[in-house]
Amino acid sequence: MSNENLERKRWLIAIAAVVMQLCLGTVYAWSVFKKPLMATHGWGETQTQLTFMFLMGIIGCAAAFGGTLVDKKGPRFVATIGGILFGIGTLIAGYADQIGNIYLLYLGFGVIAALGNGFGYVTPIATLIRWFPDKRGLVTGLAVMGFGAGAFFMGQIAPGMIAGFKVVDAATGKIISSGVANTFYIWGIIFLILITGAAQFYKNPPKGWTPAGFTPAASSVSAANSFMFGEAVKTPQWWMLWAMLALNVSAGLGLISQLSPISQELYKPLVNPSFTGDQIVKALAVAGGTVVAISAIFNGLGRLFWAKISDNIGRKAVFATMFITQSVLYLLVALGFVNSYYLFLVVACYLLACYGGGFATMPAYAADSFGPGYIGKVYGFMLTAWSVAGIVGPLVFAQIPKQALFVAAGLLITGFVITILYKPPAPKSAR
Repeated sequence: MSNENLERKRWLIAIAAVVMQLCLGTVYAWSVFKKPLMATHGWGETQTQLTFMFLMGIIGCAAAFGGTLVDKKGPRFVATIGGILFGIGTLIAGYADQIGNIYLLYLGFGVIAALGNGFGYVTPIATLIRWFPDKRGLVTGLAVMGFGAGAFFMGQIAPGMIAGFKVVDAATGKIISSGVANTFYIWGIIFLILITGAAQFYKNPPKGWTPAGFTPAASSVSAANSFMFGEAVKTPQWWMLWAMLALNVSAGLGLISQLSPISQELYKPLVNPSFTGDQIVKALAVAGGTVVAISAIFNGLGRLFWAKISDNIGRKAVFATMFITQSVLYLLVALGFVNSYYLFLVVACYLLACYGGGFATMPAYAADSFGPGYIGKVYGFMLTAWSVAGIVGPLVFAQIPKQALFVAAGLLITGFVITILYKPPAPKSAR
């Protein structure tokens, strides 16, 4: 295949990656489903939040295993399996709501969909890093931008779907169905079609191929000198990058898990005084969904912005900037300086942009440090940091909501210190 055709092919793969990540990223809109589930079935806050905790915890582990499979079986196989599992898990979640079984919800959305999400998430990243050595930060940012922006569509569309499918017993006024089930059913089918379809475009580049005119930077590790996973994990640098990702994600996921409820609390003084009952509930739900949707856009844009900036000023400078600015904002929110709905919206947008920026910049950071040759497994296992953060962040925000913002600020300050101390590992030839 000519270099021109290969150039065209890699951009088709990039487009397919964005489509796949848009679908997978809808999990970040979980908070719009939480209150309807609690209201319909009487499930508690922590009990319902466990679904999101399982989801985030398993995604990282699945990405680690999926990254290994990408290196062995190829990206098309792994991405297809991921699309099937994510779609089926979402359909099971709908049935769990329909019959009111929270354990089935854990299994469907918290386990099966999470496995599919992890497989699907890591595959385009590992694939694009190999196709785009010349635009490593930009292209991984573009791909995971879709993951961050996926919640925008779900945050905008799902509340209306849930309300539209709502069924109330005319005699008792009791909610028979919140509309969550039918919403999950529809999205489950969409996921099956779009994700498995996008997966068919995936393929690794020919061995030894590089874009025309590309010369690797002296600071980057080449494919030929890449660290195998067993070699990378023995270096302190691998664990430092792991910790940086875990700390950034813990703070972000904790906020995401409570984004809609926090927004609704701040919006209460703005609700029309003439509203009563369902009108108040609907107004608050729309307000919460709006913050989820708008901040999701910045979650996506931040992934592209910070990743592209990292190509220019370096990955270390980007992480240091994100950590220190986020810690300041979390402290301002915790101390009550961010006490209005619209101000919180602005702050949430920036925090989500930095959260997404960490996900977008870290694959390139790992590839720069350890090379692209075994990046599927090297970065895939680094995503276990996501698993740990998926438990720590939401649990802290659910159990100690008043102190959670201070804890998040402390985590981010720790991340800043680790970033400042980070130095690339010595080349394998120098060991």
